[in-house]
Amino acid sequence: MNLEISTCFPQFSHLDADSARLLENNARLMDIPSGTVLFRDGAECSSYVLVLEGSIRVQKVSENGREIVLYRVERGQSCVLTTNCLIAREDYAAQGVTETDVRALVLPATTFRALLSKSEAFRDFVFSAYATRIADLLLLIQEVAFGRIDVRLAGWLRSRTASGDAIVATHQDIATELGSAREVISRQLKEFERRGWVALHRGRVEIKSRDGLASLA
Repeated sequence: MNLEISTCFPQFSHLDADSARLLENNARLMDIPSGTVLFRDGAECSSYVLVLEGSIRVQKVSENGREIVLYRVERGQSCVLTTNCLIAREDYAAQGVTETDVRALVLPATTFRALLSKSEAFRDFVFSAYATRIADLLLLIQEVAFGRIDVRLAGWLRSRTASGDAIVATHQDIATELGSAREVISRQLKEFERRGWVALHRGRVEIKSRDGLASLA
């Protein structure tokens, strides 16, 4: 098997000879530029993507334009929404966009289903990844439904910076990450600024007091 693939997905070393051959003969290596929309809400799912390098952002956009980031697919990972669509033979219910240049291994839907049917090792890989991501999504639902936005925002800011660092992001970007409204995030950031925890700049949030943020998070 291709060294790049086996290094990134060591689980595939357990594929039987026929399954490994099926994967190698039908999979394609693709280089996808940053900012590419890989799939849209309502689109047909025709392939299974395994990320070798880079990051794909999977997000849901509501009818009124509100967005929330569901998860990211990064090196050594697959997309749980794609898995669900291929197994259930349903269309996508969210959007996937490359955040960086992405190198990926792409399997046609027919190859994915054939491997899922015949290879125990491939099934183990697919469903292990599926279970992990579902658990992450349940945590996200719990945070969005029951978490205080000030606590979630403080935790998000701390997780992405060291003391004195700045986050390059608009208020809308942060709202999308947290599944909130821009107005809510702006109001909370201004409160953090009043307390001396952050300094707000155009398209940038500077962290002034990690201890202050930690008192919430």
